[in-house]
Amino acid sequence: MPDMDPSLDRRQFLAVSTAATVATAVTLVSPALAPAFVGATDKGGTRPARVGAGEHLYECHHGWGETPDGFQWGDTHGVAVDEAGFVYITHRSHTPVPQDAVLVFDPHGKFVRGFGKEYHKGGHGIEIRKEGNEEFLYLCNVYHREVIKSTLGGEQVWKLCYPLESGKYQRVGQFSPTNIAFAPDGGFYVADGYGSHYVHQFDPSARWVRSWGGAGSERGQFQTPHGVWLDDRPGRTPSLVVADRANHRLQYFTLEGEWLGMVTDPNPEHTFPAHFETRGEWLLVPDLFARLSLYNGKNEPVLHLGYDPAWTEAVKADNFALRHTPEKCPAGKFLHPHDACFDRDGNLFVVEWVPTGRVSFLKKVS
Repeated sequence: MPDMDPSLDRRQFLAVSTAATVATAVTLVSPALAPAFVGATDKGGTRPARVGAGEHLYECHHGWGETPDGFQWGDTHGVAVDEAGFVYITHRSHTPVPQDAVLVFDPHGKFVRGFGKEYHKGGHGIEIRKEGNEEFLYLCNVYHREVIKSTLGGEQVWKLCYPLESGKYQRVGQFSPTNIAFAPDGGFYVADGYGSHYVHQFDPSARWVRSWGGAGSERGQFQTPHGVWLDDRPGRTPSLVVADRANHRLQYFTLEGEWLGMVTDPNPEHTFPAHFETRGEWLLVPDLFARLSLYNGKNEPVLHLGYDPAWTEAVKADNFALRHTPEKCPAGKFLHPHDACFDRDGNLFVVEWVPTGRVSFLKKVS
């Protein structure tokens, strides 16, 4: 999926600035149970399609966001929302002339600004963390194989490449970071999802601490650790959850990288977890196999939004050919959710692995 460029040299830190809090221990996770799957409720086209049920009912607005004149999305890969409600979306454009890899919209979808031409072809994971009185972006560039910290306006604070100290890499082409998670102590974790299948831990000064994983299907090993997240939902001891995508499972670890357990779906052939988001007791898992999954505090999958088995098989057919004709995707359905996040009102933004981009706003109804 990501383009590779093994000719690039290892990049060094430019500067470092983070804040610290306190870390705690973790617990085991519960096994997954069979969930409901809920798709569109309106097939007549008279109103926006709805997905979900009960307190998780959403109205679907596909094609969200007014892009600038002459702009064309590439694969939309990451999405995050800042404290003011502004929405930041990364994409991987392959146009001959570099485009901004990050676009920013106000809460109503009006374009505000773009930046990151230097990340052209590589826009992937994006997260926002408040440090002191300021919010910062953490970005993963899969083409140039680097992790970047910047201001919300795009001014770079530092960037780093593979951790040489880990002893896991001989060349830069073995590293391609996909997503970032924040540690309670002010440090962070990097998932090398498209590279050598490791998770790397860094301290608040962006110094390497440890690495674990590597390619494989045994417990503690990964095949595309695409997403990573601090699971500190109420009632749970903080732990790290990894979207072990090609192994069709979630894996849990202590904050120090010790294996705790895993969560699998009753139909693993229909799950390809991409990343995470949490809100209250709920864990949201955007799934590249055409659905969004909601897990409760016991890690039981309660809802699969937009999912039905026949649609999943259609999306997977012919080497994912349907992603090249997103106009054929019915309202209330998804092709390849790659990332998703909540805003402060509980609405959802969803971005999909589609060559011309697909951004959806799921307005919370109940």
